[in-house]
Amino acid sequence: MVEARSNFPRGFEEHASRTITDMRILFAIMVAMALVVTAQAESPKLVSFATEDGGKIFAHQYGKSPHAVVLAHGTVFNKESWSPQAQKLAAEGFEVLAIDFRGYGDSVAGSKGGALELDVLGAIRYLQAQGAEKVSVVGRSMGGGAAATAATMAKPGEIDKLILLAAGSVSSPEKLTGDVLFIVSEGDGVSAAAKEHYKRAPEPKELVLLPGSAHAQHIFKTDQGDALMERIIGHLRR
Repeated sequence: MVEARSNFPRGFEEHASRTITDMRILFAIMVAMALVVTAQAESPKLVSFATEDGGKIFAHQYGKSPHAVVLAHGTVFNKESWSPQAQKLAAEGFEVLAIDFRGYGDSVAGSKGGALELDVLGAIRYLQAQGAEKVSVVGRSMGGGAAATAATMAKPGEIDKLILLAAGSVSSPEKLTGDVLFIVSEGDGVSAAAKEHYKRAPEPKELVLLPGSAHAQHIFKTDQGDALMERIIGHLRR
């Protein structure tokens, strides 16, 4: 019988075996790290803060950054509904605070009842107290109206960027502060109101009209969702 001989140099097979083992260990470490990062991204911190009228607002807080973003939900949504967008913003380097308005989840109103704008202002000041150097606000539909009202009441410099996503009810748009981005679908029933608010708002401002008719938060479920997210991130960084 003829013994089979390897054509590789002596020690090659042993070296190759060690290399494969090392690669498997490295791969296992990378997978473990990815799982940890994913778990962290999917597990926001539950926090609460008081409003100036004595209400108590609960929120999900993601990440830590000098530039924080308040997310204000629409009528049929809540803080959890922001999860995909909040995780994306946190991954892009922003701190994120997705709030439950008074009357949603465990959040309760203060003496001024349905004054949702106080929840937005409370969120801004909570983040400032936590060390945020600048705070931006993204509001959808009902949350957009609340964010806009908060912007007319905010102190100079309290709101860096203001993004109003299909906010059909904006009182006194001429008093808005911050760098304002209006976004609405062309076929949305509130598009005419959004265009009028844009005309009356002071500079700096921008209006983005998206194809389709999806309203506010529902846009993220359409083929415009990725483009919308990129618009928001671009404006926050502008």
